[in-house]
Amino acid sequence: MRKVSYLIWPVVTGILAALLIVQFYPQLIAPPVTTVEIREAAAVTPAPVSSNATGVVSYADAVDRAAPAVVNIYTRTLVRQPANPLLNDPLFRNYFNAEKLPQRERIESSLGSGVILNEQGYVVTNNHVISGADSIVVALRDGREAQAEVVGLDPETDLAVLKIELDELPSITLASDELRIGDVALAIGNPFGVGQTVTMGIISATGRNRLGLSTYEDFIQTDAAINPGNSGGALINAHGNLIGINTAIFSKSGGSQGIGFAIPSTLARQVMQDLISHGRVIRGWLGIEIQELTPRLAESFSVGDRTGLIIAGIFRNGPAHQAGLQPGDVLLQIGGEPVSNSYDAMTRIAQFKPGASIELGILRNGHEMSLAASIGERPQSRN
Repeated sequence: MRKVSYLIWPVVTGILAALLIVQFYPQLIAPPVTTVEIREAAAVTPAPVSSNATGVVSYADAVDRAAPAVVNIYTRTLVRQPANPLLNDPLFRNYFNAEKLPQRERIESSLGSGVILNEQGYVVTNNHVISGADSIVVALRDGREAQAEVVGLDPETDLAVLKIELDELPSITLASDELRIGDVALAIGNPFGVGQTVTMGIISATGRNRLGLSTYEDFIQTDAAINPGNSGGALINAHGNLIGINTAIFSKSGGSQGIGFAIPSTLARQVMQDLISHGRVIRGWLGIEIQELTPRLAESFSVGDRTGLIIAGIFRNGPAHQAGLQPGDVLLQIGGEPVSNSYDAMTRIAQFKPGASIELGILRNGHEMSLAASIGERPQSRN
């Protein structure tokens, strides 16, 4: 019996120890478990546009705030043509005095939209809406009309500023919030001359460039319907604040296909201020012609994996020429920042004020060097 008791106590002790281990340290005998953490975003209640709604069910308040400042623009242009179509032939005209040939006059009419940016009567629209017009009439939503005076044109951004003389003018508020893809966008304008119309979409993309629409491009892309006559009108957010000036559409049929472009309101404000203050937009200029680097050219110029642009040409006595740049140099940096493409370089140079000094990092014959250049003023393009 004594021998049996000696055997029982170790067994009981082992069982008790095993039970304690299972109870307090189960991970020692259980297989490892992989834990996947899923974080759930807190529910966000959309801010209502209408005070009478619990959600965004109507954008009427936003339209009420912005629409009075969106105007219709009607232009008339006097066109003179030879009375006989044969007189358009240069060979035929050589036999006659062109100044004494009979002329036929006709008036071409077109329409567009614009936005009143302040109570002083300054209206922003697209340059292509009023370019070459002999008469410009601005019609307000409240039924009033006024002859408009051209304050200034900027073909390089396709913007123009007009001035009208009327009392108690409505004006629009510019958005201060940063645009996000997916934000609601409302386009207000006068498509096809049917009268003021509002269409809705979202911000499809920002920073669109290289579209061939103008020299300086930084377009907002939207799927809000934009049609002929909308040009120069307002693109607003859900709170009625201006985010862009409707400018162009991408279309194979001539109608809206869900790809429209607007000039950001921040750019429009900058252009307007320059046109009002100076009669022109002042931009920085170096006087260089640049060429994009291809892989083969990068190998030829020993650029390696760096980004840069080839100086293909230089304007004689221009800022770059006076700074010592030469054709064949590779432009690597502007103001200490690397350049990635020609559009980026041109835009950054334009942002400097004439007279400012900037450092240019270049590669010449395989050797890096720095040059200091004094920025000039970009010559005005001919409209």
